[in-house]
Amino acid sequence: MYLPRHFEETRTGVLHALIVARPLATLVTLSPRGLEANSVPLRLRHDGSAFGALVGHVAHSNPFWRDFDASVHALAVFHGPQAYVTPSWYATKRETGKVVPTWNYVEVQARGPMRAVDDPVWLREMLCELTAQQESDRADPWSVDDAPRDYVDGLLRAIVGIEIPIVQLSGKWKVSQNQPAANRTGVIAGLAARGDTDSRALADLVARYAPHNAAD
Repeated sequence: MYLPRHFEETRTGVLHALIVARPLATLVTLSPRGLEANSVPLRLRHDGSAFGALVGHVAHSNPFWRDFDASVHALAVFHGPQAYVTPSWYATKRETGKVVPTWNYVEVQARGPMRAVDDPVWLREMLCELTAQQESDRADPWSVDDAPRDYVDGLLRAIVGIEIPIVQLSGKWKVSQNQPAANRTGVIAGLAARGDTDSRALADLVARYAPHNAAD
């Protein structure tokens, strides 16, 4: 992806946190039909490597897991908060009028060699991990063991696991770092006033991320 230095986020812990918080990835692979994109929940598994690995599953009937080109790294894109930014929020609009709209957003991209895993033991372990992660904030969390064993075993035969050791991890935090302080103040106020979850999250990020090249 296009990644100007002032929007680049390199801290592995920050990138990992977004993957955990927003695990539904757009998973892009190359097949004989060309590029394929599937929405797949992926769990970050810490395996002792620099970036960890991603694990998940797809339907057995999905041809994606059979015909991907294993010589080309898979790309998993994790989408954070995003919001339109109107130039009306900028102090510069009132001063010179030389402003245009933009979009603020947060994104993590992870690349690595993908493999398919057709192993019921591995699949059950992965499903238990993913479910525990997603149920962790519930007072009465559901677990895979809550369902009848024969029922789960039947469903396991209908899915195939995927695993991607992460060899490249990058993050883009486009949160108005290229704007002067007065404009960032306007963006924070405008986003906060919208009140939706993504806008509030971005308002906080604009406030927290110090600009690298802004003319303050």
